[in-house]
Amino acid sequence: MNSYGESQSARARASVPGSSAAATPDDDPSGYDDRPAPDAYRRPSGGRASVSGSATPRGAASVGAAAVGGRASVGAAPVGGRASVGAGTAPVGGRASVGAAPVGGRASVARAAVRPVSPAVGGGGGLGPNDPGSNGRRGLGGGGKNVTKAAKKRRRANILTAAAAVLVILAGGGVVAGTWFFDGVDLPAPKTEDQSNVILNAKGQVLAKLGTQNRTVVPQASINPYVQHAVAAAEDKNFYTHSGIDMKGIMRAAWNNFTGGDKQGASTITQQYARYAADLKAISYNRKLREAVIARKLESTYDKDQIMGFYLNYIYLGEGRYGIEAAAQGYFSKSVMTPEGQKNAITPSEAAVLASIIKQPEPDPNGGHKGYDPNYNLGAAKERWEYTMSNMLEMKWITKEQYDARKYPTVNKPNANKCKTCAGDSKPVGMIMRHVKAELAEMNISETEFTRGGLTVQTTIDPEVQAAAEAAGSRKSKTSAMHDLPKSYQAAVIGIDPSTGRVLGYYGGDDPTGIDYGSYMNGDGTGFSGTGQSPGSTFKIYTLAAAQREDISFKTTWDGTKKKPDGGTISNAGADPGKVCGGKIKYCDLETATIQSYNFPFYQIAEGIGREKVLEAARDAGITHVWTDKGEMVDLTKTDAAYWKANGRFDNEIGFGQYHVVPLEHAQGVATIVNNGVRHEAHFIKTVKRIDQNTGKLVPYKSEKTAGKTVFDKDRTSDLQGVMAKIPDHANNTLRNGREAIAKSGTWEFDDGKDNHSGSGDTWFVGGIPQLAATVWVGGATKKVELHEADGKSDMFGSGTPAQIWEDFINAVTKAEDMKKEEFPTRVETGNADSEYATGQEPPPPPVVVQPPTVDPNSQLCQLFPQQCQNTGNGNNNNGNGDNNNDNNNGGGGNNNGGGNTTLPGATTPGTAETTTNNENG
Repeated sequence: MNSYGESQSARARASVPGSSAAATPDDDPSGYDDRPAPDAYRRPSGGRASVSGSATPRGAASVGAAAVGGRASVGAAPVGGRASVGAGTAPVGGRASVGAAPVGGRASVARAAVRPVSPAVGGGGGLGPNDPGSNGRRGLGGGGKNVTKAAKKRRRANILTAAAAVLVILAGGGVVAGTWFFDGVDLPAPKTEDQSNVILNAKGQVLAKLGTQNRTVVPQASINPYVQHAVAAAEDKNFYTHSGIDMKGIMRAAWNNFTGGDKQGASTITQQYARYAADLKAISYNRKLREAVIARKLESTYDKDQIMGFYLNYIYLGEGRYGIEAAAQGYFSKSVMTPEGQKNAITPSEAAVLASIIKQPEPDPNGGHKGYDPNYNLGAAKERWEYTMSNMLEMKWITKEQYDARKYPTVNKPNANKCKTCAGDSKPVGMIMRHVKAELAEMNISETEFTRGGLTVQTTIDPEVQAAAEAAGSRKSKTSAMHDLPKSYQAAVIGIDPSTGRVLGYYGGDDPTGIDYGSYMNGDGTGFSGTGQSPGSTFKIYTLAAAQREDISFKTTWDGTKKKPDGGTISNAGADPGKVCGGKIKYCDLETATIQSYNFPFYQIAEGIGREKVLEAARDAGITHVWTDKGEMVDLTKTDAAYWKANGRFDNEIGFGQYHVVPLEHAQGVATIVNNGVRHEAHFIKTVKRIDQNTGKLVPYKSEKTAGKTVFDKDRTSDLQGVMAKIPDHANNTLRNGREAIAKSGTWEFDDGKDNHSGSGDTWFVGGIPQLAATVWVGGATKKVELHEADGKSDMFGSGTPAQIWEDFINAVTKAEDMKKEEFPTRVETGNADSEYATGQEPPPPPVVVQPPTVDPNSQLCQLFPQQCQNTGNGNNNNGNGDNNNDNNNGGGGNNNGGGNTTLPGATTPGTAETTTNNENG
């Protein structure tokens, strides 16, 4: 739509058909005069013209209007007279009467009989591009040399029609009055202009502009006067003095339109806005009359400054910019609200450039005029600018000195002022826009309000953290551990400030319009497009939190040989039972099981305390949605324990992470553990502001909620953190500057759908430092794949590539942000080591060590057998044949061989004449 509400190209003006079957592009450059009239780039009437009317008794005066679709009557009756418009359809050849009649009298000015004329291209009766003799040219002025007699006859008819139309126009005041009272034209309310919503990052840099139109509405009183005067000079220099209708312009337009001259609408600024506000798009004199009535009503209701404000906020000025503020920002990187004389205020020359674009912002898509955007048609733009500057001088809106010193300013190239911090169409950060829209809805900002625009949304995204997340997780990053992996692999990296819940960095994939691997949220910000992923052993942090609520200590022991209720074996990811827990599989302590990530204690905890307690802990930490094996999404915040246990939705495998969750919710749960058991809702929006329509300034509207909720006991959480603090070293992940970190790895097996479970399908590494909670997932893109490390052979585990991404991410953030080194709270050991829920067997007693008898080196035995008494009386042989203590931690427990082999002939003390072997197979 152009400035006048008419369809054009994508954004510029294109020809609009009238009532004829076809229409020509208007504003043929060849028809321009040296001084273009206001609204010169307008539409032809485009159809047949008919004039008819009759005077009615008692002083009624009537004038027929062309193609108005009714009877046009204008006049003044001293007593009881009537002036009416639009009672019926006036045929061609009717009678046109103008005058003021006494009572019962009749005033007749003329009777114009006009024969019907054929519709012609452009509505002016001219030759169409395919008419004989047209020579392929469009419009009346391009008929070529071989103009037919019929064409000449049509031209004469049009001239006669134009003459009659001029008579109608001369009585314009009466027409307007008649229409005002009898046509029932309503004054439309000023339109609320849709404008863009500006999305900022945490440091105030623009991330994106969302909305149907790039527009910023500004109050008229704040707009630089040079801008307002330049627009009047370019479009309607008599704006401040006329009554809303330019009669001379209408007469000229009527003549030109009907005689094939310049196709003009001769609209004032008020009429242009009236046409837009009332959505009057058709080209006809009926529309022109209604437009005039509305313009008069606008002028009676609003002052000139208000009308100028309406106009400046709706006009289109090319390159996707709607409204004067967007244009000033785009072409000059300035605001029209900066007062004149101040730094970066719009100058008169710059104002004239903006105003000169209005006439035709973009090239004619049909190959006509190229418009007045200096980036695409500098020559014409400068000519139009000179015209505007000259009118500004004539109207004394600039001084002679300013005019003489004029210099055409340099405008920004289309890509020169391109937003370097914006998400664009291909940057991963664009993924957060769907989360922004979702949170705006949660703030009760409706879709209608969002579409209307004018919101400035500051997000929580820290550009440094965002850059680190993308560098660590994207395959496109040469420094990422993902770089050399197959394209079928995908990562997600999420960084949250655990003390506020603010999402600082979010990488959910390279395509911002594709699958969001960080949350599986739909592109429109509603619902899920997937069912998440199995968190594996990383879910154990919630099982442990649930166990702590039941006073279970990390010193409790658990029996890995214990079967499931159905007799099945609890999977430990293929670990050799003889090597589990250093051979102590029947009495493995919970701390070791957590670090080594064995599954059986967590299954047994869920079985003992109830799997619903695990789900409750996960919900309290931040997990909202969990998917069953059948794909049912369960909202933990809207269901209860009875629902979770019914119909076999969840089993005890919940204890070690079988059921799917989405990374973002898991990241919130991880942040709760990092934040000492206090949960803050993960969110992407810090503040929302909107424009005050009276001042044009941004005012607060909505704000984040950062209040936390304690969901886990601080001391118990410190106990959990103390165990998790041992995992980074176990995974060989060390952070820069020796920072303390807590973590948990997780892996879930690959299932090819044929009950053939092998390798890894989902891998995780989660945790963080006191200032940053970090969650990393690596799995298949679009579908599950069997994951291997870069060598293509080794199975991938959470402690592999995911842990490396996690380490790289945190190191990059702490370096970029220059974060101070902070520690977690001192560990407080909690819980009951003899919990009733523990399943571990009693470990066997320690092996008995038999000491050899003490022999006096001076005794007779030593004199008889000196080789047996080389040591000083303890009987131990340290030449390799004495104590032989071997602890085999790779096998089935400790293997202690010994007993102090001391062989003395005739000795009767136990152990002195034999070798005792004790095998501990825990």
